[in-house]
Amino acid sequence: MPLRLDVKKKLSARSDRVKCVDFHPTEPWTLSALYSGNIFIWDYNTQTLVKQFEVCNLPVRCAKFVTRKQWIVTASDDMTLRAFNYNTLEKVHEMEAHTDYIRYLAVHGSMPHILSCSDDMTIKLWEWEKWTCVQVFEGHAHYVMMCQWNPKDTTIFASCSLDRSLKVWGATGGNSAAHFTLTGHQRGVNCVEYAAGGEKPYLISGSDDRTVRIWDYQTKHCIQTLSGHTNNVSAALFHPTLPIILTGSEDGTVRIWHQATYRMEATLNYFLERVWSLAVLKGSTTAAIGYDEGTVAIKLGSEEPVVSMHSGKVIFAKGNEILTTNLKLLDEDTVPGDGERLPLAIREMGSAEIFPQCISHHPNGRLFAVCGDSEFVIYTAQALRNKSFGSAVEFVWGFSGAYATRDGAGKITIFQDFKESFSFKPPFAVDAIFGGRLLAVCGSDFICFYDWTEYRLIRRIDVVPKLVIWSEDGNNVVLATPDSFYILKHDKDAVTAAVVGNAAIDEDGIDAAFELVSEVTDKVQSGTWVGDCFVYVSQAQRLISLVAGSQETIAHLDRPQYMLGYMPDQSKLYLIDREHNVTSWPLHLALVEYQSAIMRKDFTASERHFANVPESLHNRVARFLENQSYTAEALAISKDDDHRFELATQLGRLQMAADIITSMSEQAAATAAAVPPRAKWKSLGDVALEQGDIQLACRCFVEANDIGSLFLLQTSCGDAVELAKTAIMARDSGISNVACVCFLLLGDTKSALQVLIQAKRLPEAAFFARSYCPSELAEVVNLWKADLAQVNQAVAEALADPAKYPDLFPGWELALAAEKAFRTRIEQSPPAAGAYLAEKKWLSMDVLDEVRKITPEEFNAMILRGAPGEAPPEAPEAPEAPAAATAAAAPPETVEDGTRSPEMTPVPEAAEASPESSPP
Repeated sequence: MPLRLDVKKKLSARSDRVKCVDFHPTEPWTLSALYSGNIFIWDYNTQTLVKQFEVCNLPVRCAKFVTRKQWIVTASDDMTLRAFNYNTLEKVHEMEAHTDYIRYLAVHGSMPHILSCSDDMTIKLWEWEKWTCVQVFEGHAHYVMMCQWNPKDTTIFASCSLDRSLKVWGATGGNSAAHFTLTGHQRGVNCVEYAAGGEKPYLISGSDDRTVRIWDYQTKHCIQTLSGHTNNVSAALFHPTLPIILTGSEDGTVRIWHQATYRMEATLNYFLERVWSLAVLKGSTTAAIGYDEGTVAIKLGSEEPVVSMHSGKVIFAKGNEILTTNLKLLDEDTVPGDGERLPLAIREMGSAEIFPQCISHHPNGRLFAVCGDSEFVIYTAQALRNKSFGSAVEFVWGFSGAYATRDGAGKITIFQDFKESFSFKPPFAVDAIFGGRLLAVCGSDFICFYDWTEYRLIRRIDVVPKLVIWSEDGNNVVLATPDSFYILKHDKDAVTAAVVGNAAIDEDGIDAAFELVSEVTDKVQSGTWVGDCFVYVSQAQRLISLVAGSQETIAHLDRPQYMLGYMPDQSKLYLIDREHNVTSWPLHLALVEYQSAIMRKDFTASERHFANVPESLHNRVARFLENQSYTAEALAISKDDDHRFELATQLGRLQMAADIITSMSEQAAATAAAVPPRAKWKSLGDVALEQGDIQLACRCFVEANDIGSLFLLQTSCGDAVELAKTAIMARDSGISNVACVCFLLLGDTKSALQVLIQAKRLPEAAFFARSYCPSELAEVVNLWKADLAQVNQAVAEALADPAKYPDLFPGWELALAAEKAFRTRIEQSPPAAGAYLAEKKWLSMDVLDEVRKITPEEFNAMILRGAPGEAPPEAPEAPEAPAAATAAAAPPETVEDGTRSPEMTPVPEAAEASPESSPP
């Protein structure tokens, strides 16, 4: 089975020639040592340069992180070894270590030791606490290119040289001679590395003879030679977590080889010229490559973990190790919240003979199969005992326990009871096979479903899915393509009838075998069936349930996770991430069955299932019913006041909605931190206004403190009593413009004037008093002068006070008399809103001219009689509607016949209005 080596580039950063790369073990940092003498530290997650500093003006050939000391140690062509603090970039130590170029540094994993190798043909062991040379190792006859510590025996190290040899040394005992030498390369050796973790006694080396050699250092023999590079091999290593070998060459390529078969799996070329260095991050699949023209970081392998679950028993692979855990054994008291990592008790089962790339449980859960390295092995689930094995590129289980394998040539073999039943080779190139109720064989343009008992085509469908997910009963199947997925219903009875009746089957199979239920434009990453509900993780990392075409988001995931399975007895979905962290999310089976019954319109069954739905899920049920247009039923079920308010408003049950908000307001009052639901009052008021419920609308706007809507409503209705309340609300809320207009419409000019004074609008207040209430002018002018004096005393003195300068205000007494007449009219017999057209005639009258023609007493009597040419209205017992449009309230510039009332003009040497200006 070819390795699923998805290669994702995480970082591509151009720079000068990179001679060495290294990873920080905990931070997402890649270190690059440059030929220009600089050090760059890149964040491979954000692709940004985190830090940079200059070491010297000569090439830096090697640099390594020493995280225990928060250092970076460097080796350069000035023959100097340096240490820098990577947080402060301060130089910690500097010393001349060799008499020629230093090629490489190897940091000990636990001891305060560093190995350095040089073109002076020596290897030196340094102790960094005192920066002393502990020992010098001599024996190579040419430049020493690299040295590496043995991860299994940390007192042993290996070196390689251009003298074509590898040597193994001991760092203890004072012996400076090599334990043994490995020879076989035809030219100089550039790199050496031990097998990761020391599990195998292997060394790998790369040479200028363009080959890579694998050595067994116990038998001291070369066990494999890898050929394929077309130039000098500059870097080679074993990957710590994947069964691969990485090699880099001056031919500009990185080649990936299988550790077990030594087959070349892939070739990477990022066109950045020669490769000089490789590094891998332990415990990860991330690798870094140093090129002539920059640094590249890549992520190797599939993101999806190799795992399978059956009835709560989880089996997963870490490398070749098979591990297991049981979700049923979780302590309910210690289980964290939804979406939190579960504390799992993991047990090691043993090591698989092959590198697992796929694990899948037998339908009964007592067996599981591991597939990889073009082989499969079937193990017992309780203990890792071999039940069966064979060659296979792919392995899938059937619905009844049969299984199928595919070999590299495309031949498919079906096994029943672990014995070969039949085999066939489809008349097309096979890309993949899938198990389930039927055997699915995927080609380049279509997928074919075959019977498990004999070679019979059931149906051909012209889609190319990447996943085929069957429901447990085999009645539903999902075909997930890269851009969308299809839900099909499988009719077993129709297939049986066609087979028994010997119906003619064409190249497309039995037409009635599948029925398309729905097509959903979403990308499925993994999924499972829960009854008739399909639950899946989308590519956008959302956990979604789909019932009869209705989608509902269960959760937004904070990292890539994959569907593990569902446990009905716990009503929980389980997900797993790449690091094998398991999380759970609730999904009640009764809720799923209820939703399915509603979609089928089987209301009798839905009532039965609803009785089993916990009350904590009633709000979710209500949301579902609302989406299905069952609004009244949703209102009866919902426990969420916000949702109930929305539903009541949609149904037009406005009084019920008002009662809900009242309840919410009481709760808000009881909780000091809660915010009163004014937005809901406003929303309900708008709906009530649309439906003509003026009384409820007014109440809602009052509760919402919506001054603007109250003003519009009350002026439209002519409601003087409520308008007066609105004026006070606006004044107390600091909404001066609305308060002033309200008082003016009510004829309460003094209150309107006080609003302007409180708002510190003294100039406007003075002119307002001169026009509408001259009796208050003296007081306003004094306030204006006092305020203006703080800025300019001379200008303040220029204001004329009618009490001191009556000669500057001709007709002043007449204006006061007119004001009194209009005030008396408002107090004794305010005009009704319905009399607006008659009252409008007052607007064309020149008030002062009219007072001059007759006496003030006669003018007062005329005003009390009503509008010109109209009998004086009878004073009502109670005002039926407010005086929303009285003569006193009309602005002085309002016109009826096109004429404009006299404008205010300044008096010479005094900022006051013309005597012709008068209250309307």
